[in-house]
Amino acid sequence: MAKVIAVANQKGGVGKTTTSVNLAASLAIAETRVLLIDTDPQANATSGVGIQRGSLRRSLYHVLVLDEAPQNVIQNTEIPFLKILPADKNLIGAEVELVDLEGREYKLEKAIRTFESDYDFIIIDCPPSLGLLTLNALTAANSLLVPIQCEYYALEGVTELFDTLARIRRSLNPSLTIEGLLLTMYDERTNLSAAVAADLRDFYGHQVFEAVIPRNVRLAEAPSYGKPIILYDIKSRGAESYLQLAKEIMAHDKKSVRTGAERAAVGQAGDN
Repeated sequence: MAKVIAVANQKGGVGKTTTSVNLAASLAIAETRVLLIDTDPQANATSGVGIQRGSLRRSLYHVLVLDEAPQNVIQNTEIPFLKILPADKNLIGAEVELVDLEGREYKLEKAIRTFESDYDFIIIDCPPSLGLLTLNALTAANSLLVPIQCEYYALEGVTELFDTLARIRRSLNPSLTIEGLLLTMYDERTNLSAAVAADLRDFYGHQVFEAVIPRNVRLAEAPSYGKPIILYDIKSRGAESYLQLAKEIMAHDKKSVRTGAERAAVGQAGDN
């Protein structure tokens, strides 16, 4: 069964799409089966893995609104173990068209159930707002990964995001957990980045990933070539950071599986 991770933050420009694309690619080169789902009408995650905007006849819009089978929409990428459920500008209309539908917050979860056994990880790139598309992603996800830019206002945004998470748990997805907080756009030359990182680690502790994503020219250039950073420049600091993040997440996954098995063993022992 796939682990479904939503990459979200209500604040824009914090590296959500960069993280979604490069985390998915980094997991895939470890030969785990990965699906990247692009829920943002800007379709930057779609173009970021090499699919040209406007080149596809069907997208996530057709799955959510027109009940198209996801298997008919999912596309291969340049990386053998990575596939994508693409977005396009039609998703702008989905926010309006889904409003009157029954169970509108569960449309993506329903679609994922039809193929989740085909993947080890499903990474969902969310829009920078708390509309129906993001609600669908958070309802479908097992966990939430939060990219946080290393700047002062990011600290306020984290508090708002945790309030949102609490509301989602109460009303839509009680089992949603925090995968981790990811420090992005870290500039080691500035005191501000170090101060924000220290404050977040002091307050949230182990919920902050050890991996830190630096400001990196090669990382910024890669989307213009339609490539994840591991294909554009695997020796760059950006690539190294996302590979480290993928290792942490795979370690989380193994730990959760082991914990579940231990609980089952304890339960069986108690029955004997």
